[in-house]
Amino acid sequence: MKKKRDKIFFWICIIICILCVGYIGYYYIQKAESKKEFKEVKKKVVKEEKPTEKEEKDEIPIDFAELKKVNDEIYAWIQVPDTNIDYPILQSETDDAFYLNHAFDKKYDVFGAVFTEKINKKDFTDFNTVVYGHNIKDGSFFQNLHKFEEEEFFNSHDTFTIYTETEKKTYKIFAAVEYSNKHILYNYDNQNPEEQKAFLQSLKESRSMKNHYRDDVTVDENSKIVTLSTCIRGEPKKRYIVVGVEIE
Repeated sequence: MKKKRDKIFFWICIIICILCVGYIGYYYIQKAESKKEFKEVKKKVVKEEKPTEKEEKDEIPIDFAELKKVNDEIYAWIQVPDTNIDYPILQSETDDAFYLNHAFDKKYDVFGAVFTEKINKKDFTDFNTVVYGHNIKDGSFFQNLHKFEEEEFFNSHDTFTIYTETEKKTYKIFAAVEYSNKHILYNYDNQNPEEQKAFLQSLKESRSMKNHYRDDVTVDENSKIVTLSTCIRGEPKKRYIVVGVEIE
């Protein structure tokens, strides 16, 4: 009887090992295919050349018409200098969690995409627009936000850009902090000036040696800010956020 149980246990272990190896293989194959597909689309829609003197400095370098052929839920594009963050921003019409595990082309993908939730308008006129992206080990999506943990990088990189179909929006980074995993937009009402102030105060109340602030940047309840949010590996109750205020 014992030999029979041992044999069954042995084969169960073998099957589990095969499944694990299969999953790992699938994970890396999907990762490679996803990156390849995105690179091909990016080549078509992002103008890489530097603008000539005759071109407007605020020219939109993103071909949104071409992007919308791939997915009409793409509505903006974000670029953060000297990082790998150069991605479309999406918002699902039906499911806020959809792009947690679906790529920019709506295909299932464990790496997801960069996205916002329906609680935010898509014109970035809310007091606070929260943009989410996964922290992927290879440096893709929002992993490079963690570069702002380094004081030197934070001090030498103070803006990021978001393009919409009609506008180039520049944001001055005023905070890069470890934050709790509470849902920011459910805890701080975008329409309430007192809660807007409370969110700004909560950034300063966050405590970590990796936190950085720019006290000389003016931000108040009349500002338009964007919060870039990603995970902290090994700390599920925390998030790392980089926050910028729109400037002219």
